[in-house]
Amino acid sequence: MESTGEYKHLKLKRGSRYQQLFFGRIRAEVLYRETVGPEPLTPTEVAREYNVPLDAVLEAIDYCTKNKDLLDAERAREDAAIKSAGRDKWPYAPKPAATNT
Repeated sequence: MESTGEYKHLKLKRGSRYQQLFFGRIRAEVLYRETVGPEPLTPTEVAREYNVPLDAVLEAIDYCTKNKDLLDAERAREDAAIKSAGRDKWPYAPKPAATNT
């Protein structure tokens, strides 16, 4: 994992089940995903939307591009935990769409 020494705004979060860095209570990946998702925002727009410094968003982008393997592993672990607990099905998740067969 990247040392937090190169980042001014991102830090490890004590007690978190995630190994990735955070800005306060926001995972770095959340800020990054807003810039590359289905309706991407500019880093400036993300900073404004989340009320965080622009430099924190830029650090999150840098961190996430350098730590893709860690983030992929954390997402896979989270998905497995959701499925094993049955939270990927209704009432925890939306009902499947009805089929006309």
